[in-house]
Amino acid sequence: MMTDKEFEDYKKNRYQDQVNWYSDKASTNKKYYQIFQWGVIILSAILPVLISALADEYKWMALSISVILAIGTTSLKTFKFQENWVNYRTISETLKKELHFFNASLDDYSSGENKRALFVDRVETLISRENSLWVTTHISTDEEKSKI
Repeated sequence: MMTDKEFEDYKKNRYQDQVNWYSDKASTNKKYYQIFQWGVIILSAILPVLISALADEYKWMALSISVILAIGTTSLKTFKFQENWVNYRTISETLKKELHFFNASLDDYSSGENKRALFVDRVETLISRENSLWVTTHISTDEEKSKI
């Protein structure tokens, strides 16, 4: 059985640290996703205009934009910014919900049976499940790249 101090230490040093980490990573991946996505959208819209409007001596500009567009599109697929953003935000919000359920004695916490152990178990299960999901998501990316 966890003491009050051990449980508070867990909440502060493990639980809150994980909530903050997932929230920060979600924000970072959202930012990268939006930057790359808007870059791809803008370059995709500009490219046909440039190709048709530029004189032959400036075709290198259209070619350069095509290369940047290909890199941006591939980066979105390779680094999975959108998937990471959604997964990290989901786990962050799920972890936050878990604390609210614990504090309000809702769901499985209503029975009063060692709520602290249940909380720790559920938090660790959520973190472990997310880690497995991340590995699965990124290994499939590596396998796809190796087939190319």
